[in-house]
Amino acid sequence: MLAPHRLSDRLAELLQARIERGELRPLDRLPTEQELAERHGVSRTVVREAVSRLKSTGLLVSRQGSGVFVAPQSRAKALTFDPAVLHSLKAVVQIVEVRRALEGEVAALAAQRADDAEVQRIWSALAAIDAAVEAGGDGVEEDLHFHRTVAAATHNPQFTRLLGFLEQYQRDAMTVTRANEAMHADFMEQVRGEHREIAHAIAAHDPERARQAATTHMLRAARRIEEADASVRAALSEALVPRGDPRKESLA
Repeated sequence: MLAPHRLSDRLAELLQARIERGELRPLDRLPTEQELAERHGVSRTVVREAVSRLKSTGLLVSRQGSGVFVAPQSRAKALTFDPAVLHSLKAVVQIVEVRRALEGEVAALAAQRADDAEVQRIWSALAAIDAAVEAGGDGVEEDLHFHRTVAAATHNPQFTRLLGFLEQYQRDAMTVTRANEAMHADFMEQVRGEHREIAHAIAAHDPERARQAATTHMLRAARRIEEADASVRAALSEALVPRGDPRKESLA
């Protein structure tokens, strides 16, 4: 029986592990929904969601009237992160480190390639963060949009897609860290200043300055998380716990 984690994620991880160990080989037929449900002590809904997730990553394929099969090895794998290891403060900092490596180059390329209209969109995205905060919001979505706007100015859509992929692992954490920044005026002003420096460097078409500004922003973002007050760290840990879904079974 599966442990009380998000059940569909956990089942998907177990099936993926069997595939990676060679217990389920390319073109092998998967057991039926009912067989998997009984074997792992979950509902058929959980099985369907787990199988759907593995189909989306290219590990499984459906054949009309025949069932679900392990995909041929030639199929490309979609990029995924294991949900089981992403629900911790340490994992949030690790994602910020990944973004640091990425966003420095993104900012540098944006400084080289952005046209006047794109520079204006970057400034508008920056202003939208302040407007959201002044209106009583946390500015999280606006912050993410600012970084996507910078990525769009690289004229390389792969950067935009990759940043969009990383966003899903940061929203909850950013909501809490934004609250932390709101409690410390100096933190909030630091973030605003870091964003402005990125925008100024891109507007000046100075790639090295833009790279340094974006790298510094990510370094300081990680530091603000690591040095957060105990109450904020507790709230952050709570926000990262996988939420239960009332439609799914709860196992004791």
